[in-house]
Amino acid sequence: MITIKRKQIDEMEKFYRISLVNSLIGFKPVNLLGSCNIDGSPNLSIISSAFHLGANPPLIGLVMRPQREHNDTLKNIQATGQYTLNNVLPDWYKQAHQTSASYGSGVSEFEKCNFKELYTDGFKAPFVRESTVRIGLELREIMDVPLNGSTIVIGEIVQILLDDLIIEEDGTVDHVKAGSMAVAGLDRYFIPEFLGRLSYAKPGIKVEEINK
Repeated sequence: MITIKRKQIDEMEKFYRISLVNSLIGFKPVNLLGSCNIDGSPNLSIISSAFHLGANPPLIGLVMRPQREHNDTLKNIQATGQYTLNNVLPDWYKQAHQTSASYGSGVSEFEKCNFKELYTDGFKAPFVRESTVRIGLELREIMDVPLNGSTIVIGEIVQILLDDLIIEEDGTVDHVKAGSMAVAGLDRYFIPEFLGRLSYAKPGIKVEEINK
């Protein structure tokens, strides 16, 4: 067994430490975040920090790293109050990864990485046409984290655009059918595999596998 203490983490080479800490908690959902500035210029960035925050109201949170001067994503969200999350598929995950490159402010990653924009009436931010699960959000709260300079963005779901046959009878989104990918760390991509669905856990009752 390997034991790593806090002091050892501090002494690690920078990129080794980043890789270790980023991959430590395992698989995370990976999405493309679409936004635009007040002039309508689109922006696209890959993120793996989105998390479910509640269903009533329907909220999704995400963590954004300390902002660089040329990083348009948070500026766009603050300026327009709208943004999208779009799942990443195996056919074009390399293009999605490329959106993490440090393009200059005002440069469209949609264009540079060969993605098509999709717009809906009354919603400013672009969706990714190639995705199968697309979520439109409106900004509800921004929380700064002084501990490391990151920012938590909380948005309310106002639109959901899904390909056919992805929602199951009970409302669950089937991300295997959708082709959604996952990521561990910064650059290791995975295709999830369905293992089983289990019954609601209650004290003293054996957990059973149930039909999907």
